Amino acid sequence: MQLYNTLSAEERAIMIDDAGKQRLTLSFYAYAKIQDPKKFRDDLFLAWNKLDALGRIYVANEGINAQMSIPEENLEAFRATLEVYDFMKGIRLNEAVEHDDHSFLKLTIKVRDKIVADGLNDETFDVTNIGIHLKAKEFNEILDDPNTIVVDFRNHYESEVGHFKGAITPDVETFRESLPIINEQLQNHKEDKKLVMYCTGGIRCEKASAYFKHQGFKNVYQLEGGIINYAKQIEAEGLESKFIGKNFVFDNRLGERITDDIISQCHQCGKPCDNHTNCENDGCHLLFIQCDECKAAMENCCSTECLDIIHMPLVDQVRLRTGKQVGNKVFRKGKSENLKFKHSGELSNVALDASDSSVSEQAKQKPADIRQKIKVKKVLLGKAEHYYVKAQVGQFTIENLELNIGDKILISGPTTGNQELTLEKMVVNGAETTTAKIGDIVTFEVPFRIRLSDKLYKIVN
Repeated sequence: MQLYNTLSAEERAIMIDDAGKQRLTLSFYAYAKIQDPKKFRDDLFLAWNKLDALGRIYVANEGINAQMSIPEENLEAFRATLEVYDFMKGIRLNEAVEHDDHSFLKLTIKVRDKIVADGLNDETFDVTNIGIHLKAKEFNEILDDPNTIVVDFRNHYESEVGHFKGAITPDVETFRESLPIINEQLQNHKEDKKLVMYCTGGIRCEKASAYFKHQGFKNVYQLEGGIINYAKQIEAEGLESKFIGKNFVFDNRLGERITDDIISQCHQCGKPCDNHTNCENDGCHLLFIQCDECKAAMENCCSTECLDIIHMPLVDQVRLRTGKQVGNKVFRKGKSENLKFKHSGELSNVALDASDSSVSEQAKQKPADIRQKIKVKKVLLGKAEHYYVKAQVGQFTIENLELNIGDKILISGPTTGNQELTLEKMVVNGAETTTAKIGDIVTFEVPFRIRLSDKLYKIVN
């Protein structure tokens, strides 16, 4: 019974391209009492894996939070898998403004303590006593009311590229940081002002609105379905967009354009720009805004230090990362002294530039850039069997084709990532030789730790 991914992101991308079928990017959430999150998680994986559904999903005792990519032809079958559960019958699916077949490349469903890390003790207040939901037209109308205070409950790197006009945009890196800040800032307006809040898809506001009502705020409202749903409604109803710029999204696209306004700057040169990137140096992976010119000059790096590092031999790059924190603790969100044009906190409502037709074409090509990066032509050779830490030697079983000295190879896995090497020396079945065939046990030096889940590929020019 398959309960986890068996394909790498690269393999999945190739399969998606070969299939040539339209995929939809969507999100949804639901708060509900789930007695056995682990079983719920496994049942969802089995059902969704059959439908070629991909995405990042969190489940907990309190509910589900999902961002996904679904083949368009499987949408109704996917809805049917949700209807099995009473709390997801008729659930709203927020479809993205801009679809990209490569928005997600794996199906990852994780069991968490909470579906959103809010830092709140849910036992201390009624989490079901939420604010009044507003559709796009109602939201626009309430924003025009002088007694309205509108708050962006997203993080600084999200609001920097796009936000509602006049919104309070807290200078925070996590949702949990914003709650006490806003509560303190608005202490004197609990009864005389309308507290209106929004986020990407609505889930953060569900908890935030209940929290602020518990704190004594009398008039609490939230944007139904968040910015994603708002964008769909204003287009369908021909309404004015009071949101300006881009909506940051947590998939490979990193953003979808709502209006042509560019309200942020390249963090390196100051040119109007709202395209996020992650630093190419795996030991940094800083999320920041970078224009095409700086991207070319800096090779996707955030600083000259990182640029120097990516040109080092791989073994030296790995050595520099040894002992550092890993995972999300490394992936900083745009806070660095190297970024001279970084803005957060109180943001301007004035556009610095407009996304003209040429820029729009570049934006349309961005998914192609993602595909270009991950579509390395390769063939599977075998799988990892062991890693000798002290000797820095990896052992592999050859299951397909031949491996020869001089071949350019790629070792790929969920933790290892994608590491390329040129094979200069190897031992086959205990003896040094130049060729390994199907069934052979091969060992050679690998300057980074490998895992049993890793696969060995030959890169084909």
